[in-house]
Amino acid sequence: MADLPSTRSPRSPIVASAHLAAQSQELSELEFGLIIASHAFMRWMERCMKAAGGTELNALDVMVLHNLTSRDRAKRQADLCLLLNIEDTHTVTYALKKLIKLGLVEGEKQGKEMFYRTTEQGRALCQEYAEIRGECLISSFDSLKIDPAELHRLAGLLRTLSGVYDQAARAATSL
Repeated sequence: MADLPSTRSPRSPIVASAHLAAQSQELSELEFGLIIASHAFMRWMERCMKAAGGTELNALDVMVLHNLTSRDRAKRQADLCLLLNIEDTHTVTYALKKLIKLGLVEGEKQGKEMFYRTTEQGRALCQEYAEIRGECLISSFDSLKIDPAELHRLAGLLRTLSGVYDQAARAATSL
């Protein structure tokens, strides 16, 4: 059977805000991808943590808990904000208070600074999260056969883009 010519017009790019696509269609497509990916990622973190037993934790709580668990080193609130690129420090303060109340994190004053670390209960919850992550997420990535080097390159590109957006935010603030 011969290929029939398509009578459909080419599809428009998938963007969140068509009025912005006129300036840069590709950037608008990327931004829409970032929007839906970031929401899917936050939803994933919350649902994975709920499955692990952390039923009261939102995405920010999960990020703070994992960052405190990382490398088993106590961190200051300012360290967490810097690592997670969070400008609204009060949101991290609230997450820390919540995690302390749940017995997942503890704080220790060192000089004038407060340092936070995960408790044994917090580390156990993170371990359960990691196991569920392996079952539900890693196996899906494995089936996609994405080259690990490509994921590494994409992660670097996303970090670079965060710097570009941060610089643009500073520029917009000065207007």
